[in-house]
Amino acid sequence: MAPWLPTKEEKYGVAVWNFPRTSEHHLPLQIGETVHILQASEGWYRGYSLRNRAARGIFPASLIHLKGAMVERRGAEESVVPAEMPMVQEITTTLREWATIWKQLYVAGQTERYRQVKRMMYELMERRSQLLSGTLPKDELLQLKKEVTGKIDYGNKILALDLVVRDEDENILDPDRTSVISLFQAHKKAAQTITQRIQEETSPQQSALGCSTRLAASPSHSLYLCVRNFVCNIGEEAQLFMALYDPGEQRMISENYVIRWASTGVPQDIELLNNLKAVFTDLGSKDLKRERLFLVCQIIRVGRMDLRETYSRKLSTGLRRPFGISVMDITDITKGKCESDEDKQHFIPVHLAAADNDFLHNMIRKAVEGKDINHKGQGFWVSLKMLWGDLSQVRKDHPHLVDRSTVVARKLGYPEVIMPGKQGGRLDHPWMVCGGPGVGLRGAPLQRGPGLADRAVPPGDVRNDIYLTLVQGEFDKGNKKTQKNVEVTVCVCDESGSVVQNVIYHGAGDKPVSEYRSVVYYQQRHQRWMETVKIAVPIEDVHKTHLRFTFRHRSSSDSKDKSERIFSMAFVKLMRPDGTTLRDGEHDLVLYKGDSRKLEDAGAYLTLPSMRNLSEPKLLSGSSFRVSGGTSGLTVSARDSFQISTLICSTKLTQNVNLLGLLKWRSKPSLLSGNLQKLMNVDGGEVIKFLQDTLDALFSIMMENADTDVYDTLVFDALVFIVGLVADRKFQHFNAVLEAYIRQHFSATLAYKKLISVLTQYVDHASRGEPCETLMRTFKALEYVFKFIVRSRHLFAQLYEGKETAEFQRSLQRFFLSLNQLMKSPLEGPTLLSQGAALKYLPSILEDVFGIFDFSVLGALLRDFIGNLPPQRLLKQKLQSLTDIVNSKIFQSYECRELLLQTTVPILQELIEKGEEEDACIELLSNILEVLYKAQKRAEELRAQHGAGEGRHKDRGDAELVKVKKHIQLILERLLHTVNRRVIVLDRENTLRSHYVACMAAILSQMDKDHYSSYIKAFPSRPELMDFLMETFILFKDLIGKTVYPSDWMVMNMVQNREFLRAINQFATTLTEMFLSNSSFELQLWNNYFHLAVAFLTQDSLQLENFSQAKRNSILAKYGDMRATIGASIRDMWYNLGHHKIEFIPGMVGPILEMTLVPELELRKSTIPIFFDMMLCEYQLTESFSRFEDEILRKLDSEVEGGRGDEQYKQLFESILLSCCRRHPELAKLGENFVALVTGLLERLLDYRAVMNDENKTYSMSCTVNLLNFYKEIDRQAMYIRYLYKLKDLHVSYENYTEGAYTLLLHARLLKWSDEANTAPMQGLHSPSLHTQRQLKEALYNQIIDYFDQGKMWEEAIHICKELAEQYESEVFDYEMLSDILQREAKFYEKILKVLRPSPDYFAVGYYGQGFPTFLRNKVFIYRGKEYERREDFEMRLLSPFPNAEKLKSTSPPGQDITGSPGQYIQCFTVQPVEEAKVRFKDRSIPEQITNFYKANHVQKFSYSRPFKKGPKDPDNEFATMWIERTTFVTAYPLPGILRWFAVTSTTTSIISPLENAIETMMKTNEKIMSEINRHQNDPSLPVNPLSMLLNGIVDPAVMGGFAKYETAFFQESYLQEHPEDKGNIEKLKDLIAWQTPLLAEGIRIHGRKVTEDLRPFHERMEQCFVQLRAKVESQYGVREMVCFEDRRSGRPRSMVWGPDWDRLSHAGDRQVLTEAPPTPKPAPRTSESEDRRNERKENRSSTFFGYRRQDLRQSISELPEPKDEKRRLSWNMSESSLGSSDRKQPPPSRDTAGAQPSTAGLSLSPTGFGGRVKSASKVPPLPRKISPTVYETFLEQSDASTGGKASTSPTADGNKGLKSPPPPPPKSKRVSQL
Repeated sequence: MAPWLPTKEEKYGVAVWNFPRTSEHHLPLQIGETVHILQASEGWYRGYSLRNRAARGIFPASLIHLKGAMVERRGAEESVVPAEMPMVQEITTTLREWATIWKQLYVAGQTERYRQVKRMMYELMERRSQLLSGTLPKDELLQLKKEVTGKIDYGNKILALDLVVRDEDENILDPDRTSVISLFQAHKKAAQTITQRIQEETSPQQSALGCSTRLAASPSHSLYLCVRNFVCNIGEEAQLFMALYDPGEQRMISENYVIRWASTGVPQDIELLNNLKAVFTDLGSKDLKRERLFLVCQIIRVGRMDLRETYSRKLSTGLRRPFGISVMDITDITKGKCESDEDKQHFIPVHLAAADNDFLHNMIRKAVEGKDINHKGQGFWVSLKMLWGDLSQVRKDHPHLVDRSTVVARKLGYPEVIMPGKQGGRLDHPWMVCGGPGVGLRGAPLQRGPGLADRAVPPGDVRNDIYLTLVQGEFDKGNKKTQKNVEVTVCVCDESGSVVQNVIYHGAGDKPVSEYRSVVYYQQRHQRWMETVKIAVPIEDVHKTHLRFTFRHRSSSDSKDKSERIFSMAFVKLMRPDGTTLRDGEHDLVLYKGDSRKLEDAGAYLTLPSMRNLSEPKLLSGSSFRVSGGTSGLTVSARDSFQISTLICSTKLTQNVNLLGLLKWRSKPSLLSGNLQKLMNVDGGEVIKFLQDTLDALFSIMMENADTDVYDTLVFDALVFIVGLVADRKFQHFNAVLEAYIRQHFSATLAYKKLISVLTQYVDHASRGEPCETLMRTFKALEYVFKFIVRSRHLFAQLYEGKETAEFQRSLQRFFLSLNQLMKSPLEGPTLLSQGAALKYLPSILEDVFGIFDFSVLGALLRDFIGNLPPQRLLKQKLQSLTDIVNSKIFQSYECRELLLQTTVPILQELIEKGEEEDACIELLSNILEVLYKAQKRAEELRAQHGAGEGRHKDRGDAELVKVKKHIQLILERLLHTVNRRVIVLDRENTLRSHYVACMAAILSQMDKDHYSSYIKAFPSRPELMDFLMETFILFKDLIGKTVYPSDWMVMNMVQNREFLRAINQFATTLTEMFLSNSSFELQLWNNYFHLAVAFLTQDSLQLENFSQAKRNSILAKYGDMRATIGASIRDMWYNLGHHKIEFIPGMVGPILEMTLVPELELRKSTIPIFFDMMLCEYQLTESFSRFEDEILRKLDSEVEGGRGDEQYKQLFESILLSCCRRHPELAKLGENFVALVTGLLERLLDYRAVMNDENKTYSMSCTVNLLNFYKEIDRQAMYIRYLYKLKDLHVSYENYTEGAYTLLLHARLLKWSDEANTAPMQGLHSPSLHTQRQLKEALYNQIIDYFDQGKMWEEAIHICKELAEQYESEVFDYEMLSDILQREAKFYEKILKVLRPSPDYFAVGYYGQGFPTFLRNKVFIYRGKEYERREDFEMRLLSPFPNAEKLKSTSPPGQDITGSPGQYIQCFTVQPVEEAKVRFKDRSIPEQITNFYKANHVQKFSYSRPFKKGPKDPDNEFATMWIERTTFVTAYPLPGILRWFAVTSTTTSIISPLENAIETMMKTNEKIMSEINRHQNDPSLPVNPLSMLLNGIVDPAVMGGFAKYETAFFQESYLQEHPEDKGNIEKLKDLIAWQTPLLAEGIRIHGRKVTEDLRPFHERMEQCFVQLRAKVESQYGVREMVCFEDRRSGRPRSMVWGPDWDRLSHAGDRQVLTEAPPTPKPAPRTSESEDRRNERKENRSSTFFGYRRQDLRQSISELPEPKDEKRRLSWNMSESSLGSSDRKQPPPSRDTAGAQPSTAGLSLSPTGFGGRVKSASKVPPLPRKISPTVYETFLEQSDASTGGKASTSPTADGNKGLKSPPPPPPKSKRVSQL
């Protein structure tokens, strides 16, 4: 293989395919993973993934897409930086981070959020592709970056990722190059932006509002229009006029965009095809707020009068006729409510003119209110897009949309914000001469024209547009039969009547024409055109031009049309006699008639009035008359009328007389004062239009009157007025014009003297308390006034080489001193207002006066300016003024800053301490810190740039740094403690708290070691220093625990942590130096330090392992792992304590433990030894470390449960502490025990934590039990009880009420029935009022009883009830509670008998393989199933936590190959509980409801039987070779218990022979028959089907083969010879077969009674089979008869309790059969109803199968009353063999022996009311087991009496003398069952 060579170009790539690891050398990769390539060899690369730089390996080169990157080398290491643009890298990183969360959202089922993120990711990928394409224009690129960052920030927010802060260019801020204050403000701004975006996303109204807000933020807007196509069948040429229309005002608000359309269906100018673009500009916020706005198009065809006319005769052409209109509502687009996209096309249908007399304007009005029309596909396809900004901005931002070919249609009127013209240099405009020469500012002559300023607005983007609208007219038809077809012709004429050429525009995008012809409406008396044209007359011609309107009738016939002459004329001059232009608005013009040549003769009409005037009523109402005595030959037509409307939009023409008077002040100097005063009343727009001319005029007046001050005040006020206008928002863009004027055109060299004089004079008046109204306006204009002053002085100094400098400085100083004097005044009213204005506006002049004064002088003046103001006066304004001063250039000067800080810092300190004006204080402090940060950075850069070789520069940098540090020291000493205390005082919810913390962090960030050192030394006394450190430690800990910033402000939190870490380490040094010696040691201070340091180390924002890889890498690269730093400090500080350590034990055990649990290997290694140091310290003092041990065990529990700790920690803890202990022999043994204890606890805690959050809580319960057992072993009762309640809660949540009760019982058993106080902490629902152990135990017992009741464990509940009853009866004598508990107990007895309780199944489960947790691995458990739970359901529940586990099919224990494998194998099978023999149930008749409970509960042994074949196989009889392997499992504890499962502690296996198997099978069959009989006897309503199936399977040999198989297998002589030892068992089997017959007989009898007629044939067949079966059995094995006794007890089921003890009841010898009729008791005396009920309940408690009740049993048989009814008698029938072999002298056996070995009584009894007798048998058949001992004794005694002569053999009551009474019930003290 070729050698591995380092790569040069191939350094960085992305995996485009998954690469799994198949070799140890491979590096596994996933799609999208980025790799750093180090070496290459034959199609393979070697390197590492950027996700995990530690793992290196090889991977195929074919799977890697290479990308460009730059390699940065740091020594031998190299790192790659992608060469892509930063925005692309950010998108890539973001997509990777989002993708991980995206998958998690899918898994969590959050469908809506999943789709949202998916959509955003696709959008980002698309934007990334666009960025990588490199084809975007600059404007779109910038817009795309903003859009991308907006999406990223929005996505990060909704996914709870970190907030990214950016600068204005959307670049991510670098915290190392940004101040803390700037970072904080950037975070705040970003958070507000994202919050607003989220509100817009969630609420459509908010979205519209937000969009309109963004639109309103721009002063000017434009609407881009692109006409994609126009489809309309016109047939002639057409003119399309498109404009914006306001239906509210019923007028157009913009110029028309004109498209000339050819009859062929394309633009006349073919170059415009696919390039019909226009932009409507100058739209302001008011236009966007219009209620409705429409785009309308008027379609005017140009051709013949009527389209229907043919060309058969010569027709007149060129007529402009109405064709139709189109309207589209664009309100939503302009308001930003819907998307505006240049690629989206909108269709606008055409409304055709229905008649010739439809005025287009009326059609528009109707159309905007109308509905959809049948346009038949005729209309426009257009694209629209709103663009922000004025025309220049739009061209800059959207060059691909708005280029040179795009038509610009302006708004009719001025925009809301008037944009100034472009400023040029000197003007070389050829001004026209029309008046006397004026004198310029420097004596140069100026030429002026009427209505013109002395100097007009400089050329550039200037307007001089006159918009003319033909409104309406009314024309008499005169001598014609019909109304005229009037056409209006408009032209612009000069004084001689000549038409001015090419000054009329139809609209934007059209060439100018010399005349305009209106639309012709057919035969209308009242004409309404509403047609607007633009007239652009050169400025020098305006005063001599006028508009002429001529009216002519148009005919459809060409010949007639040519003969038509002008029938009327009107005119209007553009300039009025006073020099102002025509007023805006409507004008009613006078119509003149006369000869057509006269009508076009300007000399004839110019002297006549042009407009109707209200003062000339004759002109309005009189008939036609000649004017001027007929010399002109024109007459006025009174019947006709004509109205026009004009709008002047000109930056060169004014309609204001007063302004014109000021501009022409030289023509009438006597009116100068009046004109200056009248200037204040002129409309602002007019003044702004002539800004430069007005200013020139004002300074001309000032300069030409330099020797007098007559006009100074007036000129000053006028100047203030003009500057005030510029400050208005409407004219805000004229600030640049004003500044350009000052900089380029202003030339009044002496103006500064007069301006300062007037200004100082005004301030003096105000300081004396004199009213000075103009001072407020003056202060507002102060900035520009000073610009004029400084510029004037500069020009003067240039002209006169710096003369009068000192005088100028003195005059300025006088102004400041006057101002400072004003600030001293305590007067209210105007003075207070003036002081406020001075504070607000003075900072604006500082930039201009910066270089005039010496810095120290200026600083002193400003210090006094602020300081002179009384302390509590205008606080907010004072702080704002200081803020503005701080933000000015002068604060960067050391001298000024020095003086100002001396004033500012005390003010801040006082106000912050009081909590007054906190917003303003924080802003001021933030700005000061920002300035100091920048000054410090500049000084550091200066020092860094200039090395040792340039000592002068280096020294300068050092000097600057020293100055800055001095000021930082001042802030530190005066404000740090103040700010800290304010943060402590403020509520957490207070928004100012975060601002204060930012300021505190900013101060800390600018402090160095010297600052800390000097600050510590500055404290006057040790207690004060200690108080400061205590406060700081507590504050830091509080801020770390509950940070004031949102968790997603990662950068801000990390910067704060960095500064806190520096401070903590600095203060640690102080602690060591000043508070460690014996005399100075401060325990609380050190304690606070340790708690702070640990809190810092363990805070969430530093736990890197919880973050994504990208975030982790980012933090490590920028800040490093701060935990290692602070951990080393904690360790060092601990060891520094020396003999003081013991004072921190056990208090510091918890914090140190918390620190060592942080999953950082080096930190753990360095800090775990502290534990041994603690152990050693305590041991040396007390010779034990019990306090340390107790504390660490207690804390370890809560820490691990909280998520800390892992296997690595356990191993490290064990290895480190063991090695430490072994180095100290005196601690070796104790230490090893302690380590074993802790590691054991850790193992259990980790197991518990691993499963506590699983959905299946089964294993959580196991781990909980392991823990509580552990705590019990080590005698930690509090922890033991804590986990008891955790276990109880788990059980109750899963409805395991029985287990929950047993769990609580463990706690209850720890308590005494005493009034001792509770010592252990209580948990759960127990009230704190349970103070004593008795109270708590009683409450627990009641809860336990409830749980046992819910779990149907009534027997257990009864035990608890008995114990409680004993307490109530004998200890506390609370009979009321006793009554309650006894009633509950009685209900439980009733439930035992009456409520159905299914027995649970038990399952053995083995967990094999090394893949299981340690508490399960290779262990077997017995599980208690739930009610009615099938094994399949149980297995599914079992396997759900282990989806990869394999189920073993065999039930045999697996081998080593399974137990040692790394996999998971589960074995599950059903086991049978092995009932423990209950002494008190022995040989007694017990109801099966009682006995069934003990068969399945309190069981610790379980068996599993596995059949197998052994010996020669008999195909005809499998029973002969059917052996059983029986495995018995013993569990650790009985079930049920505190768990639903327990581990198996021992296993035994036994082999059951085929004969023994047959005996067991037969016994079970008999038990089953007896059980069914019992059930049907006690509940006749039961269905008969189960009984049918059971009986039929036994009696019908065709079904099961019967017991013939047993006979064949075991009853042969050959078998007995081979197995002589089985003789007894064979007899047992025969006996069981014989006893089955009477049982079957009773079963068939019951079946016959209950069978339906449908099943009668089935029953008869079964009876036939039984007859044959009984005959065979009785012949071979003898007769067994059962005699039925009447059971008078009410509905009490009884059980035959058959079991495996048949051999105890089967004996050879004589048998006797007993039959007895129950005696009839004597009638009892009548009792009360309550006694009856009691007696009835007593009767129901009878436990014997005889007819008499329990009270009868307490009498002897001889005392029983003689029965009156002798139909049933007790008879003793002995068989021959019995009589012959009975030993009549044998004494009666004891109760036990009688029950076990009835050797003499051949009695067979059934507790269900059956007696039986053996008619003939060679062997005595066995009796059923567990017959009531009392009854058994009765019969034995009777038997003895009959054989021994001790009792009469007569079957009378005398024969019952031998019956004994049952034992009395136990005393109350022994009520509690000890089962």
